[in-house]
Amino acid sequence: MTIVIRAAFALQLGILCLVAAPVMSKNEPLVTAGKFVKIYDPSVGEQEKWYINDHCFIRGANGMWHLYGITHAEPANPLDEDNFAHAIAMSLTQSPWDKKPFALSVDWQVWNERHLWAPHIVFHKGIYYMFYCAGDKDSTKYKIHLATSRDLWVWKRHPKNPMVVDGFDARDPFVLRVGDQWVMYYTATSDPSGGYHIVACRTSKDLITWGERKVVFTFPEKGTFGGPTESPFVVRRGEYYYLFCGPRDGYRGTAVYRSKDPFHWNKDDEAGLIKSHAAEVIQDTDGKWYISHCGWGQGGVYLAPLYWRD
Repeated sequence: MTIVIRAAFALQLGILCLVAAPVMSKNEPLVTAGKFVKIYDPSVGEQEKWYINDHCFIRGANGMWHLYGITHAEPANPLDEDNFAHAIAMSLTQSPWDKKPFALSVDWQVWNERHLWAPHIVFHKGIYYMFYCAGDKDSTKYKIHLATSRDLWVWKRHPKNPMVVDGFDARDPFVLRVGDQWVMYYTATSDPSGGYHIVACRTSKDLITWGERKVVFTFPEKGTFGGPTESPFVVRRGEYYYLFCGPRDGYRGTAVYRSKDPFHWNKDDEAGLIKSHAAEVIQDTDGKWYISHCGWGQGGVYLAPLYWRD
């Protein structure tokens, strides 16, 4: 970073002051993170180590924060992840968060759910909508389900499930309001049976009926299970939309891309790389931004300050 010294008159003191003003290099990341601090340990009260993976945060109407996420005993066993962890806190940065009983458990018999992955929650007209991956025997026809709640404690599956069916292992839904419609982003592949790893999206007017698939981001790498477009998360700042997804650099790495179009990002438009897995981006009540980290063998959920240089 170079420094430009500019002069400014301090009117009250009547003296000349020098102020250092940063000039950003084109190569410097626009989005960075500070130090990660653990806020939740899923092993509390257990006789063995547990992990928490893809997760979400939401603040309830009474001011209480809620955390939900994939959870299971170590070592990792993704196809046996049958429960959503639930923890609460009176402030986002509280440590530790209070562990609660599972928020939701898999239902094989009625809903043909194979596991519970990657919850994401939005609040609309007095109802909390939790979207999550319910899996399937056929990885080319993975299901995204919806459960609703009025209090963030009791969840009821929606009768019109599944909301979305796609592959390969289509999962990790994230829902954002864009204009007069809702947009659900999720990770998939260019062909349901495999291909380039992509972030896909579908739109809805009512959070229940979802349209045809659109591809919003393509990573030039082919595969099936896993891949570098997992855990998509989109933040709007001014005229730009920031897409967070990963992993990069092995397991722990989230890339950030910037675009003016919420339906298209280019790999060349990278705006940052953060050492985080399954990252969620959260704005606290005081306006400060944070990013989370979790995953297999990571010991829990962590938060770090998130800095925007845009």
